Amino acid sequence: MVAVPAGRVALSDRRTERSWTVEVASFRMSAVPVTQGWYARVTGEWPGSARGDRLPVEGVSWWDAVRFCNTLSRAEGLTPAYHLRPEAGMADWDTSADGYRLPTEAEWEHACRAGSTGPRYGRLEEIAWYGGNSDDRIHAVGGKQPNAWGLYDMLGNVWDWCWDLYDAEVYGTYRVLRGGGWSDEHWSCRASVRRRSHPTFRIDDVGFRVVRPDPRQTS
Repeated sequence: MVAVPAGRVALSDRRTERSWTVEVASFRMSAVPVTQGWYARVTGEWPGSARGDRLPVEGVSWWDAVRFCNTLSRAEGLTPAYHLRPEAGMADWDTSADGYRLPTEAEWEHACRAGSTGPRYGRLEEIAWYGGNSDDRIHAVGGKQPNAWGLYDMLGNVWDWCWDLYDAEVYGTYRVLRGGGWSDEHWSCRASVRRRSHPTFRIDDVGFRVVRPDPRQTS
């Protein structure tokens, strides 16, 4: 897990043409997306179409991701972050919990940018697997250059599920995806690009990474 310092990030909504700034507290984030091997060790399952211990897990829904977070938390003796009622389509986040969870959209973008202000934290070819260099396939994590805070594959390879609803007024329960994937064009692999999907959706270019609170804030 990589320590991400506190900061602020500007978010925007194209539909409402609204922009706002979010203060982000310090937290810890997995240096790479959750891999197939890690997911299998925690859940006993190998979802997705490709196989490889160091490949990012894909073919996982938002519900799969939050269940993984709770299972991993319990396995490590931590308090699960989520109270899940999937039969009712409901999930509540216990913000006082010390367990693993998905990043918020603001946390994700703050971590991706790592203090940079441009559309990306480096040259795309050097930091991401995307449609222009992936040979139409997913790649092992950590194969490209990290950002300034030591986070790999924030752009490209697989999209990351985030905690947030995308736009409840229009899209209901759809959740936010960030980062771009191995089959996307260059314009999708930018720090500010948002995508949405239903929380039950599974596809071969969507995965996730996990975060935890900064221990100094929970002690």
